[in-house]
Amino acid sequence: MVLKSTYSGDVSVYQVSGASVSRSLPDWMAKKRKKQLKNDIDYQTRIELIQDFEFSEASNKIRVTPDGQFAMATGTYKPQIHVYDFANMALKFERHTDAENVDFTILSNDWTKSVHLQNDRSIEFQNKGGIHYKARIPKFGRSLAYNAVNCDLYTAASGNEVYRLNLDQGRFLQPFVLESDRGANDVCVNTINGLVSVALEDGTVEFWDSRAKSRAAKLTLPNVGYSEVPFEATALAFKNDGINFACGTSHGYSYTYDLRSSQPTFTKDHGYGNPIKKLIYLDDDKLAVTDKRIAKIYDASGSLFASMEPSVDINDLEWIPNSGMFFMANEGIQMHTYYIPNLGPAPKWASFLDNITEELEEKPSESVYSNFRFITREDVKKLNISHLIGTKVLRSYMHGFFISTELYDKVNLIANPNSYRDQREREIKKRIEKERESRIRTTGALTNTKVKVNKDLAEKIGKKAGSAVAESVVNDDRFKEMFENPEFQIDVESHDYKQLNPVSNENDVSSKRSRALTAAEESDEERLNRRDGSESESEDDSESESEESDADEADDEPEEMDRLQRAKVQKQLDAIKRREEAKSKATDFLNEMKSYSNEASSSVNKSQISFDKQLRRLNQEKAVESEKKKGEVLRKHARGEMELTFVPKKESKSSKKVKFVQSDEEDDEEDQQAHGRTKQRFEGRRRASKNAFRGM
Repeated sequence: MVLKSTYSGDVSVYQVSGASVSRSLPDWMAKKRKKQLKNDIDYQTRIELIQDFEFSEASNKIRVTPDGQFAMATGTYKPQIHVYDFANMALKFERHTDAENVDFTILSNDWTKSVHLQNDRSIEFQNKGGIHYKARIPKFGRSLAYNAVNCDLYTAASGNEVYRLNLDQGRFLQPFVLESDRGANDVCVNTINGLVSVALEDGTVEFWDSRAKSRAAKLTLPNVGYSEVPFEATALAFKNDGINFACGTSHGYSYTYDLRSSQPTFTKDHGYGNPIKKLIYLDDDKLAVTDKRIAKIYDASGSLFASMEPSVDINDLEWIPNSGMFFMANEGIQMHTYYIPNLGPAPKWASFLDNITEELEEKPSESVYSNFRFITREDVKKLNISHLIGTKVLRSYMHGFFISTELYDKVNLIANPNSYRDQREREIKKRIEKERESRIRTTGALTNTKVKVNKDLAEKIGKKAGSAVAESVVNDDRFKEMFENPEFQIDVESHDYKQLNPVSNENDVSSKRSRALTAAEESDEERLNRRDGSESESEDDSESESEESDADEADDEPEEMDRLQRAKVQKQLDAIKRREEAKSKATDFLNEMKSYSNEASSSVNKSQISFDKQLRRLNQEKAVESEKKKGEVLRKHARGEMELTFVPKKESKSSKKVKFVQSDEEDDEEDQQAHGRTKQRFEGRRRASKNAFRGM
């Protein structure tokens, strides 16, 4: 069995039930998807701790009975009350109410007696049979608290009064009148000394003595971090020692106080700026604080112990005493259940959770992101899913993100449609090569069929060490991949290769040694050197002097003279070649620059002319051409015949004026061939047909 778990240091938090763990299907989809559920991992690994632990739309409040055997929850829609039996781990019954529940409290040791505050300003008393009594209050209520010592029921409302309903006398008593007119958000009773605390909208907390029916003290909360923004006190909680209490504000801060001091023991920022909804004192001096997004647990020093973050907004949090289990009412259909083994063992009715969590502790890899894959930001760009950054699909972690494995496979297939096919082809090639290796082959000289990559290297080895050594190197398992796998191809053009092999010429220099020049060739070289300038002349003088000195010494040592003469001639030839190459490169470069400058100047001149001027120039050219061809008509017939008609410039007075009419059909040869001519060429021309209206 796999549970969704998160880690905060060494503390493991297991989500036993909730929207992201155990999904429930509606009745109309259960039969349709029954066959598909066998392949659903979430459905197979689900844990139904309590059956039907959900509401139709959302849950508002949840409480555990003092005996620890039942849980009561309210939700919507329609407004209803659920009671769950832990012994049977199932829903005991459900009731529907006329209005939505705001807050409720359990009066008896079990579920049989409870009082509910509704959003229609009514207070309902429930027993085994249903509604026992219903009363109304003047203002809309926000919170309930019951004092079992004097049987007073305190109701915090939107006005400046805290209503007191005495259940022993069955009537309303004189309310507590508050100093603030803005209303109260929460009311809490200290079970040790009976002190009543009220959280007000003006950021203060008033303490009332239930025995004297008067205000004992007033506390103004510090405005930390939001000095100019007004805030409210939203939640209160007393510790069982009767001295310490905690308070939460609307801007996400929580304070812990000692009743003997007005300075907070420690101040914690919840981090999200949302109003604090509930505070719970746990065993071992730990405090649970929750807003609509996350529930955090702090130890006595104020450091974070653990956190619980569901996928939906939180409405209420309830802790099962003497255990590490929490119930959470939220805006989702299913209510959440969390289990933290470090806080305490599982309840007796869910003792099997301890065995499951022990197995998960031994195999943490199965519980932490078991269905997710880690990708970097470069992978996100390659997959074209950058727009999903910041959503719940990509969970940011360190320098990358976690993405669902199923979603990654789909996105990768869309981004690389040929990835599966290429992988399949590579696997097929590998298997074929393995089968070929198992065949019997002849041993002998190095052949090209064995060497697929780095043939030059294999030939070098064969020349230096012999064909037998080269054959053994190619067939050796240690070096075989170097001559078969294309990934080991040596890039001769790379910078690293050129640094390691600066001289790649393998030919023998002695074979290219040039012969000595003849007397005629030497005279030609001298004439060429004289044309090069002063530097070449000085070089020739020095060389001629050296030649004369060499000639003097040549009488005694003829062989030494021949060697020196050949070296000097070779130097002269190399210098002449370098000069000619430099001159040719310079001329080519100048020609290219001239052509480039001409093209650039022409393009610049064209670009400098405005569009209006270019258009006018084209119209003028067309007008000139039309003037030249005025009165001339060239007609093309189907068989390639052409007919030219023109009007003479000088016309006689007696001649008739003929007006040329050009039809659209004359411009299209294919249209004339298909349909023929429908209009005459000239107006005033005599028609062959007697019907003058024909063709109009």
